[in-house]
Amino acid sequence: MTNQLVFLNHPPLFWLIVVSAVILVGIAKAGFGGGLGVIATPLMSLVMPVADAAALLLPLLIVADLFSVRHYRNHYDSVNLRLLLPGALIGIALGAFFFDLFSDNERVLKMGVGFIALGFVLFQTTRPLVMENFVSKRPSPILGTLLGGLTGFTSTLAHVGGPPATIYLLPQNLPRQLFVGTLVILFMVVNLVKLVPYWYLGLLRWGNLTTTLLLLPAIYIGVKLGVWLNQNFNELWFNRLVYGLFFLTGLQLIIGQSVMGLFWRVMGW
Repeated sequence: MTNQLVFLNHPPLFWLIVVSAVILVGIAKAGFGGGLGVIATPLMSLVMPVADAAALLLPLLIVADLFSVRHYRNHYDSVNLRLLLPGALIGIALGAFFFDLFSDNERVLKMGVGFIALGFVLFQTTRPLVMENFVSKRPSPILGTLLGGLTGFTSTLAHVGGPPATIYLLPQNLPRQLFVGTLVILFMVVNLVKLVPYWYLGLLRWGNLTTTLLLLPAIYIGVKLGVWLNQNFNELWFNRLVYGLFFLTGLQLIIGQSVMGLFWRVMGW
């Protein structure tokens, strides 16, 4: 991993991808596009090391969490939090261990994030079927701890922790405010705890944090854009477009080369 990122030396394509990824996080925080903000880490990993992408986004996510928690601080299910959080803490530790174990093998880290990205797309496309199998019965506490662990692990690697927690909470038919509030509180705690292993692993460097501050306006722009999209666009087709991009991003991280370039070579063009 790099000691410090000299972002001003990067080409326009780098900035286009990074700013676009952060704007997508803001759009998601505005309530448009569901969990599309999860594309940010995989997308940024196309142009920088995985660890740097994750480290850049974490402070931005915490800022967004602090805004969200103001609206939901009195609306959450404490029983579910007590079941999910212990597993999530274990998952965070395992994610940090994975980062540390493969800190000198960027290829493995990119493949890991790529598989998480494809897993998320698979979850979104099969979500009705998955939830149908869970909705008939309340998930067990053991399953809550296991899904909490998966939440912490995938969140540490790629800030993609939503699906496991959603699988556990949705079948309980919680009121919407309670459901959303529980997720908001859960990820606020998870993201704050992630600061510890990120700091221990040396990911929270001044080069990253300075750039994070420069990207804060992109979060604001994304939130405003998300509000506008909510009023003017069909979320279904927007999601299909973004998840299609997410799939191609995950595939490119796994194979280690441009998907379009590979397609042209296969076609002989």
